[in-house]
Amino acid sequence: VSDLRPSALPGSLDVSRSMFDLRSPPHRFMKRYDSVSSVPSSTSSRKDSQGSNRSLDTITLSGDERDFGRLNVKLCYVSSVEQIWITVSHCKDLSWPSSCGENPRICVKGILTLPKPVHFKSSAKEGCSDIEFMETFVFAIKLQSLQAVRLVFKIQTQTPRKKTIGECSLALRELSSQESSHWLDISPPSK
Repeated sequence: VSDLRPSALPGSLDVSRSMFDLRSPPHRFMKRYDSVSSVPSSTSSRKDSQGSNRSLDTITLSGDERDFGRLNVKLCYVSSVEQIWITVSHCKDLSWPSSCGENPRICVKGILTLPKPVHFKSSAKEGCSDIEFMETFVFAIKLQSLQAVRLVFKIQTQTPRKKTIGECSLALRELSSQESSHWLDISPPSK
């Protein structure tokens, strides 16, 4: 075993100042990133020693303290004809950046994340805190294909220019012929 201490090898690099030195605190060299974006998350978002169950999905990044609202969607799978029925019901407590103006036209774009993604979009409505869409989209897709994908929603402004102001998603593992209603928290769009 070689002794790498400076006294043993006077001409060698001082290992104690390198990032490989196990005596220095590891957090000096590591940056922590949220799974949602490449913004370093705060230390408070880590699980504490008491086992707090706050997950990164529920952490609001600093600077984005405002609530973006919620989206209500209803899902149903009709197995006899292998169809998924997706109803974009409404947005509640919706907010948007002031750069989008007072009452931008807002729509909801949906994506089924299949190998060949399926896209659909609601009609645009005048922006307000509660927008009712009540639009149903029907796709003929085998249940086995759907159970491994997510349904992603992007809330977009159409005027003054097209811009994604928020997004949310839902796993499709538990589809059934019984219509299910889901309230999804809208988060800032990922970069």
